[in-house]
Amino acid sequence: MKRSAIMLGVLAVAAFAVAQAPSQPTQPGGAKGGAQQGSAQSGSAPTAPQGKRPPQAKTQPEFDAYNAAIANQKDPAAMEKASDDFAAKFPDSELRVLLYKAAMRGYQNANNGDKMSEMAQKLLKLDPDDPEALIASAEVLAERTRSTDLDKAQRFDQAAKYAQHALETVDTDVPAPANVPQAQLDAYKGLLRSTADSVLGTIQYDQEKYPEAEAYFRKSIDAYPSQPDPVVVLRLALALDKQGKYSDALNEANKAVELTQEGTTAGTTARHERDRLMQLTGSVIPSAGSSTPASKPPAPATPNATQPPH
Repeated sequence: MKRSAIMLGVLAVAAFAVAQAPSQPTQPGGAKGGAQQGSAQSGSAPTAPQGKRPPQAKTQPEFDAYNAAIANQKDPAAMEKASDDFAAKFPDSELRVLLYKAAMRGYQNANNGDKMSEMAQKLLKLDPDDPEALIASAEVLAERTRSTDLDKAQRFDQAAKYAQHALETVDTDVPAPANVPQAQLDAYKGLLRSTADSVLGTIQYDQEKYPEAEAYFRKSIDAYPSQPDPVVVLRLALALDKQGKYSDALNEANKAVELTQEGTTAGTTARHERDRLMQLTGSVIPSAGSSTPASKPPAPATPNATQPPH
């Protein structure tokens, strides 16, 4: 199970709860960290977690329609249609962001990268600074770009821009509901940063810039050390291997083996890489046929989720 699956829903649920009070006044500038700005102007201590205010309903009918739409979140296609219908009926509603984000996550959980990216693009039209949508778009682009693509450079450039902008907006554009513990919010931000850095590392690796790839993969692991992504650890091993850093590469390959199951794509590649590096470093004599040259890192079965925790 990917670490991202564990991170599904808590911030989303908390954000949905905020929308239950359509009559609550909105602070000026609240959509972009207004609570923090207000406390700075008054000189008092911050009264809310750092980040932008979660979306709110303006009227009870809007909120009721939102509740009816979000009930479809277990079916991504139905969720997409409900989001489009809601957006047509309430074209100025802040809650459109929550609905399209639910559709995006639904398609991601269904391993449908194309539709995930499509929902991310709809979300970015409403909020071009949303780090989750930026990372989703970046990851689909990076993972699905091949060396034979005529527009490879342009696709990698756009993916890198998305990922870099996500890193710039993680602290300012992740909604910070008051009922979510700060430690949980910080963990979610760490996951976002980790995924953005892994995308940037993949782009560098595919362009044969192995030292740069190594640096990004290390940053990715450091950003979320409690649950390292096995694919990122494996890609770090391969980046080190490409630089001739065989001992360091073997250390990472061993970690990748520990984090993966035998018989999976990542697990098989990790074990082949470990055996190859053992042979190169003289650690053991591998069994016949176990040596495999370093190659393009395996792509995840689905883009890493950047979804909030349960």
